Amino acid sequence: MMQSEVQPPVGNESIAWKKRWGDGRPAIGFIGLGIMGRPMAKNLLRAGYSLTVFNRSKGPVEELVAAGAKASSSPRELAAQSDVIITIVTDSPDVMEVVTGDQGVVYGARPGSVVIDMSTISPKVTRDIARKLAERGVAMLDAPVSGGDKGAREGTLSIMVGGDPEVFEACRPILAAMGKTIVHVGETGMGQTVKLCNQIVCGLNLLAVAEGLAFAARAGADLNKVLDVISRGAAASWMLENLGPKMVAGDYAPGFMVKLQQKDLRLALEAAAEKQLPLPGTALVQQLFRHVEAMGCEDEGTQALVKVLESLGHVRVAQRG
Repeated sequence: MMQSEVQPPVGNESIAWKKRWGDGRPAIGFIGLGIMGRPMAKNLLRAGYSLTVFNRSKGPVEELVAAGAKASSSPRELAAQSDVIITIVTDSPDVMEVVTGDQGVVYGARPGSVVIDMSTISPKVTRDIARKLAERGVAMLDAPVSGGDKGAREGTLSIMVGGDPEVFEACRPILAAMGKTIVHVGETGMGQTVKLCNQIVCGLNLLAVAEGLAFAARAGADLNKVLDVISRGAAASWMLENLGPKMVAGDYAPGFMVKLQQKDLRLALEAAAEKQLPLPGTALVQQLFRHVEAMGCEDEGTQALVKVLESLGHVRVAQRG
């Protein structure tokens, strides 16, 4: 299917947000208060937005209510109270459930409202959901993020956005409350495609960091000095600077969980298979992460990939933990 065939229609009703928002701030509904969603929602509150939240577990909802948000009993109810509905949940089926399920956003959202999905899911599923929303006059942006829990807390996320350019411009101030680098990358589904590019590069970069540290450990080098010098040269990267020290410290607390990285790599490999594109490095990293999962470490941070190198090479990178 050509890209020009899958862009959902944008009719007069689906751009009614222009008239209804006027000069005021839209009311926002936020679905998904996990490691990423909770600090992102708090940043919206700090920016002065009216916020209604929904989450399956109640603890995060209570935390946001204490910070000034309102609670909702279902995505449908939340959508009925919101001009813009943001979702950030785990996988494609989860987005489908909260948007198009029996109590989904699609049944509560008014014509002219906007759904911004900030999850990382299948580009194809994104386009399917956008079509269903467009049938009811609801616009959609796919706006996955990169930057981990640190970026979510600090409001410095990179946000890659697919969808109608006018809707994107209207929603840019909302996105700016959560991120620093905000780029419209194309039509519906292209935000998810670019995010999968990000995850491919991240996965391979993470393997490079783990291998470099395993090599240094076997050679008897001072790993902290290794990190200090190579992170200031041509090998510098976000992964090296942020996750390299955690590997050395034996700190596997999740900023982004292994099981979620695996989900993203699966999506990348599935999308590549649809286009008959080989991704040998991505496939290798996915198999190495499967080893991490087999060790029972699927809920640890992605820096736990170093454990595979420790196991294969009978070497110790972690200096404690």
